[in-house]
Formats: sequence, C-alpha cells, structure tokens
Amino acid sequence: MRFQGFRLAVFFVFACGLSFGAHAQEAGEGATSETEIIQFIRVEGTQRVEEETVRAYMVVREGMVDDVDMVDQSVKTLFASGLFSDVTIRRSEGGLIVSVVENPIVNRVSFEGNGAINDNTLTDEAELRPRQVYTRARVQDDVERFIEIYRQSGYFASRIEPKVIQLPQNRVDVIFEINEGPITGIRSINFVGNKAFDDDRLREEIITSETRWWRFFASSDSYDPDRLNYDRQRLRRVYLSKGYADFRVVSSSAELTRNGEEFFVTFNIEEGELFTFANSRVRSTVETIEIDALEGAIEHVEGDRYDLRKIEDTEDALTKLLGEKGFAFADIRARTRRDRENNLIRVEYVIEEGPRVYVERININGNDRTHDEVLRREMRISEGDAFNRVLLERSRRNLRGLGYFSSVDIEESPGSEPDKTIIDVNVVEQSTGELTFGIGYSSAENVTTEFAIAERNLLGRGQRLNLRVGVSSEVQRYALNFTEPFFLDRRVAAGFSLFNTENDYDNEANLETRSTGVGGQVAFPLSEDGRLSLFVNLSEDELTNTSSSSLVNPGYQVFKEEIGYYYSIDKRDDPIDPTDGWNFGFGQDLAGPAGDISYLRTTLIANYYHEIAEGWVFHGRATAGLIYDYEGGVINYSDRFFKGGSTFRGFDRSGIGPRQVSTGYALGANRYVVGTTEVSLPLGIPKDVGMKANAFIDFGALGDTDSVSFVANDIEDEFAFRATTGLSISWRSPFGPVRFDFARALVKEDYDDTRFFRFSVGTRF
Repeated sequence: MRFQGFRLAVFFVFACGLSFGAHAQEAGEGATSETEIIQFIRVEGTQRVEEETVRAYMVVREGMVDDVDMVDQSVKTLFASGLFSDVTIRRSEGGLIVSVVENPIVNRVSFEGNGAINDNTLTDEAELRPRQVYTRARVQDDVERFIEIYRQSGYFASRIEPKVIQLPQNRVDVIFEINEGPITGIRSINFVGNKAFDDDRLREEIITSETRWWRFFASSDSYDPDRLNYDRQRLRRVYLSKGYADFRVVSSSAELTRNGEEFFVTFNIEEGELFTFANSRVRSTVETIEIDALEGAIEHVEGDRYDLRKIEDTEDALTKLLGEKGFAFADIRARTRRDRENNLIRVEYVIEEGPRVYVERININGNDRTHDEVLRREMRISEGDAFNRVLLERSRRNLRGLGYFSSVDIEESPGSEPDKTIIDVNVVEQSTGELTFGIGYSSAENVTTEFAIAERNLLGRGQRLNLRVGVSSEVQRYALNFTEPFFLDRRVAAGFSLFNTENDYDNEANLETRSTGVGGQVAFPLSEDGRLSLFVNLSEDELTNTSSSSLVNPGYQVFKEEIGYYYSIDKRDDPIDPTDGWNFGFGQDLAGPAGDISYLRTTLIANYYHEIAEGWVFHGRATAGLIYDYEGGVINYSDRFFKGGSTFRGFDRSGIGPRQVSTGYALGANRYVVGTTEVSLPLGIPKDVGMKANAFIDFGALGDTDSVSFVANDIEDEFAFRATTGLSISWRSPFGPVRFDFARALVKEDYDDTRFFRFSVGTRF
C-alpha cells in the first residue's frame, strides 16, 4: 500500500509539472509572436517595376509588427495593381521575402476575321492598347465590349477568341480572332392584342423591319434592342394620334431561332377604348391677352377623334402666339380629364406667366463632319439670351433647311440654377455630296444624259461647290459654282460661277447656240423668312443658224451684261419634305446698258402645300415669265422662254410654244404661265421601301415670239391653253433617287411635240 501510494504521489507531481511546463511554453510563444518586428522586406522577380514601387503597394512596412492579416492584405493590393500575374510573401529570418511575376507588356493588338466592323472602330473601343500592361481582365472586358458592338450591328452569332503570343523581354502580341457569323435578321414581326390596325399597318409605323431581299442596303432589318425600345414609343404615338388614349405596350420580346440567324419579334399591346375630344378651353393668368384669342389657337374641336398631336400643335400655337405678344416665358400645360362612361376627353390649357429663363449652354451633338460654327450661326438663340421657344423652333427649321442632316432634334434640360436651361441640339448627318446621272426618252426617240457632281457642305464648312456637265445629242453644258454662305462672318452669302452652254436645236430649229461667261452674286436676309439675292453676269452669246430658218432666227454674236435681283419668302413647315405652308419668289434681271443687247426679264414662282389627310398632301405650283426689249429691239433666240420636258410634263423639250410651220422648228416665246396641281398618293407599301407617287395635272400657255417670217402664215404663235395629266413615281433606291414620269396631253396644239415617258436616276456619296 505504501508503495502504491508513493507511486501515485510521484505520478501526480510529474503530471502537474508537465502541465505547468506546457502552459509556460504557450505563454512564452504568445509573447514572442506579439512582439516580432519585421526586420527587412526583400523583393524578388522584378524586371521593369522598381522595388520601391512594390513596397509602396504593400500595407506592411519594415519596422512594423508582423501581422498575418496585413501580410494577406499586401498580397491583395499587389494583385489589384494589375502589374503582376503572381505574388507570394514568405517569412525568413525575421523578415519578408516578396516574390512577384510581372504581367507582360502589350506589344501589338490586332484583329483577324473582321469585315463588317473595321479595325479603327474596334481599336477605339478597346481598353487594351500597345505599351500597356497586359491583364486577363482587360482582355475579357474588351471581348465583351466587342461582342456588344457586333450585337448592335445585328451580328448576334459572332464569336471572339483572344490569342496571346509570347515575345522576348516579357512582351506579348494580343490577337482577337473574330468569327462574325451571319447578320442576325428578323424573320417576322408580330403584334398581339391589336384590333384597330392589322399587323401590316403597324409594321409601317415602326423602324424595325423584317428581313427581305430588297433591303440589302438597309440596317433596320437587323435586331437592335435600342431600336426596339424606340419602336415602342412610335407605336404609342401612333395609337395616341388615332384616339386610343389608354394605349400601352405591355411587352416586346425577341426570340432567336435555333440556327441563331434570325429573330421573331413580338409586341404585346393593349389598345384600350376609342376617345373623342369634348369641349376644351383655355385658362390663363396673362390678363393682357383675351381668352377668345387664345382659344382660337386650339387645333381641335368638340367631336374630333382624340389626337395627341393636336394637343401638341395647340401648345406650339399658343407658345408662338404668346411669344409674338412678348410673353416668351409663359408656361403652358395641357391637363386632360377622361369621361370613361362617354369616352370623352376634355383638355384644359393652363397658361401661367412663368419666370424669366436664360440659356446657360448650347450643346451640339452628332456633327462628326460639320463644324460647330456652321450649326451655331443658324441658331436664332445664343448662350446667355433669354429663352424663347419660338426662336428655338425657327432654329430647328433653319438647321433642317441646310440639308446636311437627316434629322434635327432639340431638347431642353435644367441648368445649374433654376433660372437657367441647357439646350441640346442633336443631329444625324447625312450625305451632302451628290453624284447624279439622268437620262430621258422623247417622243422623237432622242436620248439625253446629264452628269453632275455637287458638295453642299464642303469640308464641313457649309460651303457649296457644284460641277455640272451635261452631254447629249442636243446639249453640252459645263458649269462651276461656288458659294460661301457666311461671307466675312456675316449673314451674307457670296459666290461666283463659270459656265459654258451649247445647245444643238437640230430637232427644234436646226441651229446651235453657245453662251460662255462668268457671274457673281450676294444674298442676305430681309426678314426671318425673306431673302434677297443680287447678281451680275457677263457672257458672250452666239447663235449659228445654217438652216432655212435663218431669216426667222438670224445668227448673232453679242456681249451681254446682266444685273438683277431675286426676292424669296418661305413659310413652309419643312423645307425638305413640306406638308403645309407656302413659298414665293419674284425676280427681275436687266440686260444692258454696257452690253450689245437690252431687255427686262421678270419671273415669279409660288408653291402651296396642304395635308388633306394622313399621307395625302396637296401641292399647287404656279410659275410665270415675261421678257421684252425696253429699247424696242428683238429678243434674241437664246433669251426666250422654252417649256417642256421636266418644266411641262407630257411635252418634249421645247415641245410647246411658237413654231415655224414650214420646218416645225421651235422659236421660243416672250411670256408664259404654267401651273401644277398634284396630290401625293399612299401606295400601301412599307415606308422603308422609299417609294412615293403623285398624280398631277400640268397646265399653262406659252407664246408671243419676236421671230418674223417673210412668208405669210409661216409661224404658229398662239398663247393657247395646254394641259397634261399623269403619274410621277419616285423611289429612294439603294443606288440613288429614281424618278419616273408618265404623262399624256389633254389639251394641245397640232404643232406641239409630246413626250409620254421620262426617267432619271442618281446617286449620292
């Protein structure tokens, strides 16, 4: 028992000793880790990067306490720098050894397999560039960005694989191998929920179109999510203009076919009920203007079908009316109230005289080619001016009238302060160069051709240059014109012209005329819509006549000096594709006294447009001219008026007017009056085909010649009424504008020459 007790005592003491030693050792080790100091930091593996740069990215420093979390954070910051592909930190003899593997430097970035999108476009969008540090993240970002660019262009099946080629000195070439695949077209566009309009009608109203063989130059038949969102807005505006005030697009979806080459596009819509306008009124706090005058500007009346466009037109009309009365800062709001039991909408236009607002900044967007100054000089409102919506609309019309842009959109946004606004002018540039080739077929089987090259926006400065060459069996015409629209930075257009024209009238009079000269002109505005042009021309005119008509039209060679003016006023709603309004022009030119001949010539032209119904636009046109010698002489042959061809459809070139009976030659006239009435006809085909038709009637008279025959009754000269009717078809083809004219004479004289068909085609660059 003693022995066993002794052994238990020894075991107990031994166990306690072990336990005490273990705790003492743990305490000692803990004290050591808490007080261990980093004695040094050594960097290994650097080539281009300085060691100090590596240390600068690290969180831990020499002399700091060694901490596991801070060392781990240093590894993360070194990776985040993008300079290294691998980083390790290990402890050694009281210090840290940092081993790094540097990312290579990009030597070259290239693209292979791309055809639809060029290298420059992809390079501009790339984040990875030569002499930059290569990282996988940048490459992946570029791949995703390139795929998005291809999808925006309709290539949803495109595949892009980056290849990295290792080079000496830790450099790499990055090659993006691109498989564009076929362009992803649209097999069909369907609508669900439409009852008022069928699918074909709605397809005409949206920009996106189904893929068809004739749209091989179009881009609207490829899938674009942004375009689809815009089409939702277009559908909404169509229905809101047709009386469906509650219309909404529930959803729009695009489903890719199995082969990945086409989409099925579906619009799910709710039309709602058809509404009409109730009696509407104006409530105004502007006391100096009578309510009756304001309500007279309302574009809709009780019983009309609801149309959002008429509300917007009313707001514009009220804005214009108030602006003309000096209230440019009036706030106009249209408030609508629905009577759902009777499907009526009552509109109340609330007008309040708002605070004065100034233009803080005008931003010009979208003009990649056209200089900013070309657009700004057409603006009727400038930075710092008081905001005026009427002047803003005139600015939009001026920009549209330049013909440089396919669309002009002006938006307003709040400025840096409540009394300031920012104006964004968003434009989409279009081709301003024109290359035109024309051909015509006459009743006498003559062929005429003409070639012209013109640039309306030379070098993006708004200058106009026109070179025209007409060569045919009858006419040789060479002309060079140049115009600077803002001469000496003023609203004065100045230009010059060089010309040489030779006409061979073998069919009309068996004679030849030639005119060679130079001219100059200046033009400036007299009002917002009116413009006056002054010009002078110096030329040498010659007539060669070797036929039996030489007694009627004797030959001559004269020097001519012309001075004149032309006044025009334009009140059309759109200068490119007008649907409403009118324009008028009147001019006179005087020959002499320094020249060999003398006359006073007067011409006028007038146009009127009115939209009868949607797609139906009436156009009326009237032209007239009169020339006489104020010294009592005879008007030369080349100065008389000749009508026919494009100036009087249904007749041949110089096909109407005075003629010599014995030869049938055209003699020209000293006065004319020609009118046109035409109506545009909807063809019932998609708008993107670009085809239009106009039914027309041309009518007028031409007569009173100075030619004198020595044979009795050898001249037919009657200021008689003529009329033709026909159909004119124009097509914006992928190759350029094409025009067909079919016309037949209703009333004519026996000696007139008719032409049933004319054709012309051109292209633009």
